[in-house]
Amino acid sequence: MQVSVTFRNMESKDVWREYVQEKISKMKKYLDSPLEASVVLTTEKHRQIAEINLVANRLTVNAREETEDMFSTIDGVMDKLERQLLKYKEKIKRHKVNSSLPESSLRMNVYAAESFEEGGEPKLIKSQKLQARPMSVEQAALQMDLLNNDFYIFTNISSKNLNVIYRMKDGHYGLIEPQGG
Repeated sequence: MQVSVTFRNMESKDVWREYVQEKISKMKKYLDSPLEASVVLTTEKHRQIAEINLVANRLTVNAREETEDMFSTIDGVMDKLERQLLKYKEKIKRHKVNSSLPESSLRMNVYAAESFEEGGEPKLIKSQKLQARPMSVEQAALQMDLLNNDFYIFTNISSKNLNVIYRMKDGHYGLIEPQGG
């Protein structure tokens, strides 16, 4: 976990720095991946402002709070971050597979390029059984991101067909669907 604390228009105080680091360390329970946090504490006239940018894997969460007391400002901004992370976790839970729909089983075979040389029989290098779970395209994209894969095989709940979603070089997603008929 990497936390950087910046002070603007005020003295750098270790008490606030340690307080922020302690609070942010509690956010690790919501995220599996390494955490980076950028914290800016500012004083403007009679206001104390705290801004936090939290980055973990592909998730970025921002929050800002201002009050008259720096400790309550830090507590307020941490509450906002926690609510956002809880909302994110709930969104992931909602995108979990609906177990009432039947699951398709798929076998994927990978062949070596040299096995296709003249006269050669293809050799099976790797075989893997996958469960093509029923879900929407959006859920499949989210699942692919969570698993950090370049493609994901699933059963499309709208068409009941096997689909493949993949990440293109430009960062967008592609979808392979069987043609009807």
